[in-house]
Amino acid sequence: MSGGSGPDVRQASSHADDPQEAIAEVAAGLDASDASVVFLFCSARYDRNALGRAIAGAFPDRPVVACTTAGELSGSTGYVAGSVTGASIRSPRLRVATRLIAPLEGFDANRSTETVQTLVDEVATDGLDPERQFALLLIDGLSMQEEAVAATLHGSLHGVGLFGGSAGDEMRFEGTAVYHDGAFHGGAAVVAMFDSGHPFHLFRFQHFEPTDIRMVTTAADPASRTVHEIDGMPAAEAYARAVGVDPAELDGHVFARHPVMLRVGGEWYVRSIQQALSDGSLTFYCAIDDGLVLALGRGVDLARSIRESFDRLRETHGEPGFLLACDCIFRRMELTDLDALEAGSASLRGLPLIGFNTYGEQFRGLHVNQTLTGVMLGTDER
Repeated sequence: MSGGSGPDVRQASSHADDPQEAIAEVAAGLDASDASVVFLFCSARYDRNALGRAIAGAFPDRPVVACTTAGELSGSTGYVAGSVTGASIRSPRLRVATRLIAPLEGFDANRSTETVQTLVDEVATDGLDPERQFALLLIDGLSMQEEAVAATLHGSLHGVGLFGGSAGDEMRFEGTAVYHDGAFHGGAAVVAMFDSGHPFHLFRFQHFEPTDIRMVTTAADPASRTVHEIDGMPAAEAYARAVGVDPAELDGHVFARHPVMLRVGGEWYVRSIQQALSDGSLTFYCAIDDGLVLALGRGVDLARSIRESFDRLRETHGEPGFLLACDCIFRRMELTDLDALEAGSASLRGLPLIGFNTYGEQFRGLHVNQTLTGVMLGTDER
């Protein structure tokens, strides 16, 4: 719980096997009867229908922002898995509204404008104001619609900051879902608009930098996010050669340690590989096209990077009253592979933080990978 004039934040989690029991345990800890908003990040092991009913019963008439995950985060324990992890915020200076976007197929600018306008009408008194408002996007992580939705929403927000994460299912790749109005929905997204009388700051952390090793995509299918050839060779073979492994060794752990990067608008962003297919092609977690010049990425100490990033955030923007984090599953996998998950958890402990491991992250109008995006609410009034 935060002090001073900041938001009243309460956190709780449960590893109970029964969804009703898990939600009841979390609800008791959050005491959310008068909360401005409730966040719930839910392991994909739970039955979604039962979980949705339990959430609706436990948090009536409260804005609930929730999705399935590839892992959960909290400032009390660090990285966790197989749980329902939640937070509630109370503040007379925070207003929140949510809208479901479904189906995602065919999402266009007109729908984006209408969605944003209805949210603004509900939470704001004087229209869009980047000094008071920000938006959170939670989206089906297997939909391959993140770029279109993030870009069109960003264009409709006219300077209001947008961040978010793609829902996960613990690396099963079977189905991910977002919660709205009593149920979990696949092939959908939820947009939450926040009007805040507390200072806030959107942030993006990444721990990779480009190397001098360059590759060019010479045959790609943007619709399926598949690269068939790199530098005129089968994509998996060319990538494995650049990394220094046999193509048969390519898996999520190799991809987590050795992503590729793309330069956009003068900045480098990670483009994570999802799978190597039997035909020698590579599928990605984000948009890919012919003729892109990719750089092999090189990481720095991730646990230290997490700690130093949040230290810099506090130094620049003051002590946080609340932190919401969307953290790529590949970052967690890298920590695990390096036997550094406990060090990463230690970097999170003590922060007023809640979040989840994602299948991709959104920041402004971009869909990115192997990144941590989020928002910090300050402890003071404006």
